[in-house]
Amino acid sequence: MEKSEAIVWLRRLGCSCVILGGNRLSIYRRRGVRDLLALLDDNPGRLNGAFVADKVVGKGAAAIMIAGGVCGVYAGVISRPALRLLRDASVQVEYDSLTDNIINRAATGICPVESLCLPCSSAAECLPLVREFVRRHSQVNVTIQQ
Repeated sequence: MEKSEAIVWLRRLGCSCVILGGNRLSIYRRRGVRDLLALLDDNPGRLNGAFVADKVVGKGAAAIMIAGGVCGVYAGVISRPALRLLRDASVQVEYDSLTDNIINRAATGICPVESLCLPCSSAAECLPLVREFVRRHSQVNVTIQQ
């Protein structure tokens, strides 16, 4: 299987991320960095040496990919900070569109994960910020009414 196939599947299925490692292709559908972070935490070997095709790559996603040891990335859209971080880590990068920053889902400003990671100079600096963001936003608020 070739990396071009991962890109085709990303486009065809409209999923968020496709990871090709060895001869294994994995498809992920959650938005944001949650799938990548869960993969890094639960199955770190899956990213090591893999090629990742992702719809949108911001600096937080780039940091996770670097920490996981990916060898190549394709992005439909990538931010300049993410591209710089990946290239500084010697990760091969292809993309369709380059933007100054990833925009939040409401299109009212910079993506919160991107914003958190902007001052960081390395993936190692970004990772704890991304983890904390995902942890805070993954908690379910339950209200019990009597």
